[in-house]
Amino acid sequence: MQRHNESQRLKWALIISGLYFFAELIAGFMTNSLALLSDAGHMLSDIGALSLSLFAFRMARRPATLQSTYGYHRIEILAALFNGLMLWLIVGIIFAAAYGRFFHPPVVDSQGMMIVAVVGLLVNLAAAAILHGGHRHNLNLRGAFLHVISDAVGSVGAMMAGLVMMTNGWYLADPLISFFIGVLILFASWSLVRDSLSVLMQTVPKGIRLEEVRETIEAVDGVSAVHDLHIWAVTSDIFTLSAHAVVTRAGDFHQVLNGIEDTLKERYNIEHVTIQLETESREEKEFKAF
Repeated sequence: MQRHNESQRLKWALIISGLYFFAELIAGFMTNSLALLSDAGHMLSDIGALSLSLFAFRMARRPATLQSTYGYHRIEILAALFNGLMLWLIVGIIFAAAYGRFFHPPVVDSQGMMIVAVVGLLVNLAAAAILHGGHRHNLNLRGAFLHVISDAVGSVGAMMAGLVMMTNGWYLADPLISFFIGVLILFASWSLVRDSLSVLMQTVPKGIRLEEVRETIEAVDGVSAVHDLHIWAVTSDIFTLSAHAVVTRAGDFHQVLNGIEDTLKERYNIEHVTIQLETESREEKEFKAF
């Protein structure tokens, strides 16, 4: 149900962004504003990002197969990483265009630029409000959300540049603010790329401490030690754990296993658990072999 709601959010945000993109692109050429054209280019990337995120959500709902035993959840992470890298590409394009205008800043229709930028800001805020909430726990949705928020920042920058040019005719403000927008986008997208790579590298999920989990398992009645402990994320909200747990000879192994699984689900929301139970006598033999 949650994934369905997130898909609906993406659909509405995609419709809003798509309708406004064409208006902003035309206005950018008519006003000769780099800030506005940069914002339109970013809006186009929003459309691509939202479309990719929506596709990833639908693919992630497909059942697992004999070849893809975890299903297609990782497509969401790949979409998030791609969206982050696309933001970096857009920044590179903005920097290149701004550099050329630093030396020969053209005349810009600042009044028309201001009007379109204000409308663009409202559109982006509406799309951000639709996506808000789900971006905290899902990298795929965060990638789409960051595109929209970065575009809103671009609209604010275009408004600031338009205001400066209207008041004193300083057209260098257009490339300067465009450069500043690019820096903000880089800063905002860094965590998205970093977290996406972290999932793909199967590092311990953010907010989970390996030693704390080890101590939690060892606190379960019947468990004396834990080794070969691994925790990773299949996607943003699906965690997996595997470990060897050393248990005492006495006791019900099924009860110990159920205790470990229930504790991990309750405290860390880890549902995919693979535990190999070992007796203390086996541990002693393996230790002597070394």
